[in-house]
Amino acid sequence: MESSQHQRRGGGFVSLSPSQTPRSNDKPVRDLRSSDSNSSSKHDKDKGVNVQVILRCRPLSAEEMRIHTPVVISCNESRREVCAVQNIANKQIDRTFLFDKVFGPSSQQKELFELAVSPIVNEVLEGYNCTIFAYGQTGTGKTYTMEGGARKKNGEFPSDAGVIPRAVKQIFDILEAQSAEYSMKVTFLELYNEEITDLLAPEETTKFIDDKSKKPIALMEDGKGGVFVRGLEEELVTTANEIYKILEKGSAKRRTAETLLNKQSSRSHSIFSITIHIKECTPEGEEMIKCGKLNLVDLAGSENISRSGAREGRAREAGEINKSLLTLGRVINALVEHSGHVPYRDSKLTRLLRDSLGGKTKTCIIATVSPSIHCLEETLSTLDYAHRAKNIKNKPEINQKMMKSALIKDLYSEIDRLRQEVYAAREKNGIYIPRDRYLHDEAEKKAMAEKIERMELVSESKEKQITELQELYNSQQMLTADLSEKLGKTEKKLEETENALFDLEDKHRQANATIKEKEFLISNLLKSEKALVERAFELREELENAASDVSDLFAKIERKDKIEDGNKALIQKFQSQLTQQLEILHKTVAASVTQQEQQLKDMEEDMQSFVSTKSEAMEELQGRLGKLKSTYGSGIKALDNIALKLDGNSKSTFGDLNSEVSKHSHDLEDLFKGIASEADALLNDLQSSLYKQEEKLTAFAQQQREVCKLLLRVSANL
Repeated sequence: MESSQHQRRGGGFVSLSPSQTPRSNDKPVRDLRSSDSNSSSKHDKDKGVNVQVILRCRPLSAEEMRIHTPVVISCNESRREVCAVQNIANKQIDRTFLFDKVFGPSSQQKELFELAVSPIVNEVLEGYNCTIFAYGQTGTGKTYTMEGGARKKNGEFPSDAGVIPRAVKQIFDILEAQSAEYSMKVTFLELYNEEITDLLAPEETTKFIDDKSKKPIALMEDGKGGVFVRGLEEELVTTANEIYKILEKGSAKRRTAETLLNKQSSRSHSIFSITIHIKECTPEGEEMIKCGKLNLVDLAGSENISRSGAREGRAREAGEINKSLLTLGRVINALVEHSGHVPYRDSKLTRLLRDSLGGKTKTCIIATVSPSIHCLEETLSTLDYAHRAKNIKNKPEINQKMMKSALIKDLYSEIDRLRQEVYAAREKNGIYIPRDRYLHDEAEKKAMAEKIERMELVSESKEKQITELQELYNSQQMLTADLSEKLGKTEKKLEETENALFDLEDKHRQANATIKEKEFLISNLLKSEKALVERAFELREELENAASDVSDLFAKIERKDKIEDGNKALIQKFQSQLTQQLEILHKTVAASVTQQEQQLKDMEEDMQSFVSTKSEAMEELQGRLGKLKSTYGSGIKALDNIALKLDGNSKSTFGDLNSEVSKHSHDLEDLFKGIASEADALLNDLQSSLYKQEEKLTAFAQQQREVCKLLLRVSANL
């Protein structure tokens, strides 16, 4: 084999072939399992791991944007939901699907890889077998997601690189950072029209790829539940650039064609596998080999032949593609429904993906869809299959670690065996047979192989028949169980009916007694009914009287309504009159204010003239009183003088004196009476003036109070 001639530059051991890759169910004495892998494997066995399903929606193409194609798919990346809008019978129906991760039309290749694929690559380096494959309609970006754009000429890593180149770069970055000793090999195969082609085979071999006499590459069972491809070319690689070149070389050989849906549509399924052996040391210092495998699958897209424009050979290609994808859908349905038979053998694609769907491999499905309304039917189909695939449970197990010494010993024994075979062929000292017998044996072998294939087909058909019969038997068993259950329910219902019949008879007897009682009651009710009829006639007369009263009441209400309407008119008239009176009152108040001001001025002038007059009279009275006092004083003094002069006179002169005194007294009395009368006249005049002023002030105050009351009433009415 060509890969056995390559020498590893980064490590000190040789990698294993696919048939020698250690599996979790191998139990050789030389294999050991670490404690952590043992515990994780037991945990995975106890509880399966769901297949991770990622949905990616491509943006509208330039042609779709030019013709303004409606968008029917909306992606909510934060809630991991995809909503599809569908119109059925002029009714809009929204269907929502939930996935592990959702990437909308604006998502980038780097974002998808870091969030979804990078953790899977890390698990490959931990020793797991992992598979990543893209699924969806043709033209939705599966190949772009897996491979990405072309590498730049200057060797720079492109920003639109797909899952495969980014996974390769991450693997080498991690291994170089760990300074680990490793061996890595890759395989690249194509499945076209149910035939497997090795995309890494030498050029001279590929020239006869369509030669019918050439025996095609076959799938083989490894006897441990796995499938491998016999005679598949392996390339030993040491750098990422070598893998990029191999990827470009193999992709160039893939069958592509232009359809109405895609200018470069993949017409085949491709599987790119990377197998890594890493050396590590145990705590005891013993060297162990850890193996991991990453399968990167790019499926051909399902398509509608009428829409894709496929004709003749292209139509046959599309039919084979749809057939294999239909088988994949049936496998997914069988795994989700936990069916007893899973149709892996109906297609080579499902046989290759057997371990990835329901097996011991960690699987990630990237479903790609188009947002265009023209692809709605295929998009809904993809969403349904992807959503169902979320329920598939795998039981991933870490690959067993192998001792380096045991591995080298097996490789040495294999080299010795191959050396002996080469030596025997060179020296021609092995076992030889005649040509006729050889041809006869070859013919028998070919016939036997054909017979085995026919028997396998017959066996498969028998298995299908057995499965159908088993399903029929199961359905009959279920039908029998249903009938038995229905029979039990019917018997139970019959017993309940009999019990109900007995109850009904008792109720019938009770009903007869009740009827007799009711007849007696009816007779009494008839008598009471006659009395009620008589009472009804009386009530009728009363109701007629009440009706007449009601009609009178309605007449009164009508009259009241008319009166209220008249009152409303009067109120409106009163309001208008009140407004006019208020205006007149306002003018009257204004005139009254001016008149009162004038009266106050006149009263002030009268009071001033009265005060001045009375003050003059008082001054005159005071002068006259002063004169009177002086006169009275002079008279008293004269009397005193006369008394002194006449003190010594006789009693004869006393009479004269008394007469003179009485005369003076009468004069003084007359004088005082005159003065008193004048003073009384002055006081009466003053008092009458004061009374007049008081009456004026009282009248003015009364007038002010009436004006205030009028204003208060007016304001209250307003």
